[in-house]
Amino acid sequence: QLQAFGGGLVQAGGSLRISCAASGRIFSNYAMGWIRQAPGKEREFVAAILWSGGSTYYADSVKGRFTISRDNAKNTVLMQMNSLKPEDTAVYYCALDVFDRIKTGPYDNTSWGQGTLVTVSS
Repeated sequence: QLQAFGGGLVQAGGSLRISCAASGRIFSNYAMGWIRQAPGKEREFVAAILWSGGSTYYADSVKGRFTISRDNAKNTVLMQMNSLKPEDTAVYYCALDVFDRIKTGPYDNTSWGQGTLVTVSS
């Protein structure tokens, strides 16, 4: 089970941090990440971190602005979002699965958090 925290309303150029806590064991070959969906748009991979080793991956649209990290002891992943743009407005869902499925699907076996809304005003 995943529970997301954070999100909210911020002006363009501002920062927000969202986090996601997982209950239970996370297998070492899994990753946790974020996928977002803006109104009327397809869901989009944002970032992911490998649970073992901590390698991180980002969509080109957020590279250099977002930073994903993990706290293994708390089974938590955090994403610091800086220099936010109006086009970052979306519901952000945390996801737990193997990395390839987080990035491209299919999502049949993916565990999801409840989603947290990030709104960036211009």
